[in-house]
Amino acid sequence: MSELTPAEMRTKKIAVLMGGLSAEREVSLKTGSAALAALQELGYDAVGIDVGHDLPSQLAAAGIEVAFIALHGRFGEDGRIQGLLEMLQIPYTGSGVMASSIAIDKVMTKQLLAWHQVVTPEFDFIRPGDSATALLERCRLLPAVVKPSREGSTIGITIARNADDLAVGVEQAAELDGTVLVEEFIAGDELTVSVLNGQVLPIIQIVPKSGFYDYQAKYLSGDTQYLLPAPISTESTEKIQQAALAVYQMLGCRGAARVDFMYRDPDFYCLEVNTIPGMTQTSLLPKAAAAAGINFNQLVEAMLLDAELDK
Repeated sequence: MSELTPAEMRTKKIAVLMGGLSAEREVSLKTGSAALAALQELGYDAVGIDVGHDLPSQLAAAGIEVAFIALHGRFGEDGRIQGLLEMLQIPYTGSGVMASSIAIDKVMTKQLLAWHQVVTPEFDFIRPGDSATALLERCRLLPAVVKPSREGSTIGITIARNADDLAVGVEQAAELDGTVLVEEFIAGDELTVSVLNGQVLPIIQIVPKSGFYDYQAKYLSGDTQYLLPAPISTESTEKIQQAALAVYQMLGCRGAARVDFMYRDPDFYCLEVNTIPGMTQTSLLPKAAAAAGINFNQLVEAMLLDAELDK
């Protein structure tokens, strides 16, 4: 399906896919509900579908012709839903199978960043079947950030300041994902750059009151400050935006995506890529879009109109 006009898209039956089976289910329900309300307000024939193992029959029963993916984490952001929709020939929003499956995997993303000489913190990792003991023995990255490779929303993340912390962090992360990333801790400012259909949006600096942007700071506490535009030099702003767009293009992303960095003037380090950014009241993509003059409904519509197959 080539790009459709808004009028043509209004003739299609659209499903907003939300909820799902990952640890980020609750955030996805909020993202999906907000997107669904926007599409209905704009006059699109949209319905919400809470994604389960019966998704193919749900799509068929509802006569769905286009899918707006509002799923976070596994079985939604990792290429599996995208592959299913490709097989069913239902155009969908966001990145395709390959970009989704790579970006969800923080280890694979960092290996590609390193290959393309994009600066990223030093790292080590284990895959399923690898020895966690061997990782602990060889790892010299302290302090370090320990993450399950294929979870989002900072779920299962640990800041390890000594060997004991590292051992506990690896064990906890391994319970969520057999692939565990241990990453050099970069002391600095956390920045995020949203990209919408190839357009780079203003940079946001994230300043959590606790000093750590974890799940609580993201979604629950309300104590996080968002500095927009980020108070950094024009030169650094341009370089980081260029790097974000280069990473977006390198992975083959489509639609909306968010690229996260740590910044220690004048250096910056790319951390990861989120191919289905949140759309809740505290989410970063809508804030960045608003700063670029794109309101929430316009943002959702721009994402919808990019829906295609074979990305």
